[in-house]
Amino acid sequence: MANLRDIQKRITSTQSTRQITRTMEMVATAKIRRAQDRIESARPYALAMMEVLGNVAHFTGGASHPLLEEHETRTKVVVIAVSSDRGLCGAFNSNILRLSEQIVREERERGADAGVIAVGKKAIAYFRYRGIEPLASYRDIADKPSILDARSIASRVIDGYVAGEIDAVKIVFNRFKNVADQVPEIHDLLPIRPEVVRAAADELKVNPEYVFEPSASSVLRLLLPTYVETLVYRSLLESAASEQGARRKAMKSATDNAGEMITTLTRTYNRARQGAITNEIAEIVGGAAALEKS
Repeated sequence: MANLRDIQKRITSTQSTRQITRTMEMVATAKIRRAQDRIESARPYALAMMEVLGNVAHFTGGASHPLLEEHETRTKVVVIAVSSDRGLCGAFNSNILRLSEQIVREERERGADAGVIAVGKKAIAYFRYRGIEPLASYRDIADKPSILDARSIASRVIDGYVAGEIDAVKIVFNRFKNVADQVPEIHDLLPIRPEVVRAAADELKVNPEYVFEPSASSVLRLLLPTYVETLVYRSLLESAASEQGARRKAMKSATDNAGEMITTLTRTYNRARQGAITNEIAEIVGGAAALEKS
């Protein structure tokens, strides 16, 4: 009978766990929709930015800018790792942390000094545990990133690149493909590749009504830092939506597993209970037969 009580306790505990994971799954599902809406709201701004960048690049021709110039030596590389502030989201964080650490290791093997800007508590804790103190840490922004957060991150790397303290910047984040799939991606943030600017100028129609004041080159100098801020902001939004998608998937898997475990434990409980009843009946019948003989 003690065995039956243990099984019943496990069933009750698993049912409580399933209720928690089910609730977290529903919360993540609701947050996914809001995160998708934020991405869709920011998308027209990003497309307009690319259009303006293409038109300005067309008028400036071969204009130069510090953010477009690749440094002769590659001695300092910065990796922006975008993770979450909370766990229980499957392999969402581990994929980003593994890719970021791989980039740091490869850059150090090439002789460059590689540093990390950690976004999210998980990235901060991981790199400190691995003995890598982040150059900058940003927490409590992964769930609801704002343009101000993106501007703060972008300005740090832009100032360092223009001053010659940084030679290259990469950003690692999860791209939101759909509710079920999130794809880790690595983007070269700085320097801005000239082919990116040329592609924007070639693919988009040039608006002949553009009037630049004081000049197209001056507008380009102001536009490129904003372009970097837009890329960072998009990465943060993609990561926020991906986090909720990964958490929903992980919690659904946990809920399904808990359901299967409850079914298995219930069957075990029923078999054990049936065996106990059968033993009691056998004992009663044996006792009655002994009384009849006596």
